[in-house]
Amino acid sequence: MSDIVSAEWLKSNLSRVRAVDASWYMPDDKRDTRKEFEEAGHIPGAVFFDIDGVADHGTDLPHMLPSPELFAREASAMGIGNDDMVVVYDTMGIFSAPRVWWTFKAFGHGNAAVLDGGLPAWKAVGGALEKGPAKIKPAHFTARLVQTIVRDFQQVKSALGQTQLLDARSAPRFEGSEAEPRPGLKSGHMPGATNLPWRAVLTSDLRLKDDQSLQKLFAEKGIDLRAPIITSCGSGISAAILTLAAEKLGARQLALYDGSWAEWGGRGDAPIATGP
Repeated sequence: MSDIVSAEWLKSNLSRVRAVDASWYMPDDKRDTRKEFEEAGHIPGAVFFDIDGVADHGTDLPHMLPSPELFAREASAMGIGNDDMVVVYDTMGIFSAPRVWWTFKAFGHGNAAVLDGGLPAWKAVGGALEKGPAKIKPAHFTARLVQTIVRDFQQVKSALGQTQLLDARSAPRFEGSEAEPRPGLKSGHMPGATNLPWRAVLTSDLRLKDDQSLQKLFAEKGIDLRAPIITSCGSGISAAILTLAAEKLGARQLALYDGSWAEWGGRGDAPIATGP
């Protein structure tokens, strides 16, 4: 299964996949995505994945990966089993869905993909909508953490100057000229990191750009797709968009810094650079 599928493909294969709505917005947007799932409608048969709910609640950092036990319990409760093909989407197009795609991969479920263009693309091909709570079929999911695709603070700090770091935040936030949306965080970036804003890998309607455009973009940034890459962002959401784009181009040594700037920018022992 490809890491990204079209709305046309999903329409033809919906009966044999588990669709997962992973819609998430910044807290300031004040949107109730679960309510929207039930009242505005979702892809038929889809279940809702609460990014902030299925997370480690023993930390102040936002939506950090949960324990394998918690993820297994939550996936099972959503009716997702280890043999299921999972297609993750969100209501923006491509925004939060890659984070949940990556989360499934982080817990050993490689049979997952992102719906290119999300719910807007589904509607554009005449896809039906279903309202009300998700209809859950019992399932059993067993999780194991794939540590090679996750990085923590110490691992990233040790990788400075050794491994390619891609930061998905906007240029003003990366350069330190714009304050972080989360209070209490310093401005700037990790020394040696490369700025590749997440919107740069997407089209205007938030679909992934074609391979040729992506290849050109990564090449212009001096990124070697054959060498290890660590992606980062504000809180580990949009970093997964860069991971998805790089994986689509064949990169295989990919890891995501789960704490991202929410952690790095709040620590006194984290080196910080400013400027382009």
